[in-house]
Amino acid sequence: MPRVARPLELVVLTRARLQEVVDEMVERGRITRGDAADLVADLLARARSQTDEPLADLEQIVPRGPIDVARVGAELPIARYDDLTAAEVAAELDGMSEAELRKVREYEKANANRKTVLAAIERRLA
Repeated sequence: MPRVARPLELVVLTRARLQEVVDEMVERGRITRGDAADLVADLLARARSQTDEPLADLEQIVPRGPIDVARVGAELPIARYDDLTAAEVAAELDGMSEAELRKVREYEKANANRKTVLAAIERRLA
């Protein structure tokens, strides 16, 4: 299993900046255009694998697919949820069970992500 990198060991370099540096090397005659293209392709492939491999490892450890927002939305305890304002949603939260509040919270986070609605839910769950 790959090790987790310490934040101080990380370097963030955009594709545009990488291309800019390599183009400058070509202009100065330090590298050919073909070698530059190969270098950029190789560096980007390595970067992708360093991201994809740990993510694949995590998915094996914690097998969890994305939340099916359409399915969750159909099961919400509030009718016509997406048509309601934040104040209207907050008013509907009274009397809901913790499970219902959690379901509304997950749906809200995945959709409108309104801070006022989420805060109202958190107050009721506390």
